[in-house]
Amino acid sequence: MSETSGEAREDQAPVGETLLEREALHYIRELIRIDSVNTGDPRTIGDGETRAARLVLSALAEVGLEGELVESTPGRGNVVARLRGAGPDGGPPERGALVVHAHLDVVPVDGQDWRHPPFGAEIHDGLLYGRGAVDMKNFAGVLVAVARSYAREGFVPPRDLVFAFFADEEAGGTWGAKWLVEHRPDLFAGATEALSEVGGFSVPIPPASPGELGSEVPDAAGAPDRPRRAYLVATAEKGVAWARITARGRPGHGSRPTPDNPVVRIGRAVAAIGDHRFPFTRTPALEVFLQRFGEARGQGFPDAAADVEAELAGLGFTGSLLGAGARDTASPTVLDAGSKTNVIPGVATASLDLRVLPGHEDSFIEELRDVVGADVELEVSTWIAPIASPVDAPIVAAMQQAIEADDPEGLVVPYLLPASTDNKHLSRLGIAGYGFVPLRVPDGFDVFGQFHTADEHIPVDALAFSARVTERLLRLA
Repeated sequence: MSETSGEAREDQAPVGETLLEREALHYIRELIRIDSVNTGDPRTIGDGETRAARLVLSALAEVGLEGELVESTPGRGNVVARLRGAGPDGGPPERGALVVHAHLDVVPVDGQDWRHPPFGAEIHDGLLYGRGAVDMKNFAGVLVAVARSYAREGFVPPRDLVFAFFADEEAGGTWGAKWLVEHRPDLFAGATEALSEVGGFSVPIPPASPGELGSEVPDAAGAPDRPRRAYLVATAEKGVAWARITARGRPGHGSRPTPDNPVVRIGRAVAAIGDHRFPFTRTPALEVFLQRFGEARGQGFPDAAADVEAELAGLGFTGSLLGAGARDTASPTVLDAGSKTNVIPGVATASLDLRVLPGHEDSFIEELRDVVGADVELEVSTWIAPIASPVDAPIVAAMQQAIEADDPEGLVVPYLLPASTDNKHLSRLGIAGYGFVPLRVPDGFDVFGQFHTADEHIPVDALAFSARVTERLLRLA
C-alpha cells in the first residue's frame, strides 16, 4: 500500500524526447493500472487480462494495425497482430517471421509490504513503481509504442513481425501461449524466431584485479579503463519438471519400530537430494559468456570448474544468475507421510521441483535415481523440456548493433536462464526463442531481483532506452 496520508508526493511524469518514448511510458503505466493478477486459481482470477488485451487492441487499431483478441476462456485475453514484411525487391520476405511477445498477467501482491500502490504506476525519484514494471508490462507497453510508430510511418520490415500479448504466463501459459500454440498455430505461421523476457538488462563489467585467477587475455591492452556494461541475452532455458519420490513399507504401531519404515527412508532420500550437487556444466551459452566477458574485463576465466564458480560468485547478482544456470537442480518442496502420531504409515512421499539443463534430460533422471536409492520410487509427472537457441545467430548480432547505437561500448553476451518463459511453448512450433528486453540501468540495480518482489520498480530513463533500442532492433532483426 502507499505511504500514509500521501506524504510521498508522486513525481510529475517526465516528458520523453520522442513520441515513441512518451507513448511507451504512457502504455506501460496504463497497463500497470489494470489489475491483471494471476493467482493460478481460476476461481479467483478476474477479467484483468482481457481488459489489458482490449487496451492493447484499441491502441493498435487506432493507427490502423489490425489485431485479433483471442479469449482462451472468458477473462483470459490474448492479442496477436502481424505487421507484414517484404524482401528487398518488394517480394515475400527472405526470412521467417519474428514473434515479439510479452505477457499481460502479473503475480499477486498479497502479503507483501508495498510503499507505493502496486497498481498506481506512480513515479518517485525517477523510478516507476508497480506490479509489472519489470515483469513484464514494461515490454508490453514498449511493443505497443513500437508497433504504433511503425504503423504511422508505414514501415515495411524485412520480415513479418508478429506482436503477441499473452495471458497466463505466470501460471504456465495454459490459457495463453500454450493454448494458442495448440489451438491457433496459424497466428504464428512462418515464424522462426521469438523475442521476449528474461534478458537485455545491463550488468557491470568489472575490471579484473591483479590477483584474480585466470589467464591474461591476449588483447587485454585494448580493454577500456572506464566501466563497461554487458547486456545479457537468454539463448537457452532450463527445463522444468515436477516429480515425486515414494517409500513404501509395512505399516504398524509406533511402539514397534519397523526396519522398512517409509518415513525414515523418505527422510534419507530427501537428505541425500539436499546434499547432492549435480556437476558444474559449461553450456554453450556459458562458454561464450566466459569468453566475451573475460575479454571485455581484460582477463580470461580459469578452466577448472571450482575456479570458475569462485569467480562467478565474485560478480554479485550477475554471478548468482549464471551459477544457477550451470547445474541441474532438484529441490524437495513437499513432504507427506502418516496421519496419526502412534501409527507407522505404509507410504511416505516427497515432491520435487526439478530444473534440468539442455541435453541433460536422460542423464539427469538417471543420476537422480542413483541419489534417492533403489528402495525409493521416482515418478516424474509434469515435464517441460529445456530449450536452446544458436548463440551466434544473426539476431544476436542485430542486438549488438542496436545496443551500440545508444551504448557504444555495450556488449551483448549470452547466458542460460534458470527459469522459464513463454518461449518454451513457441519452441513446439520450431521457433527459436531469445530473452532480450533492453534496459540500461545503474550498475548496482538488480533487474532480475525485481521479479515478483514488493515495490517492483524500474528507472524511467531505462524505459526510454528500452523503447529506442527495441525499435531499432526490430528494424535490423
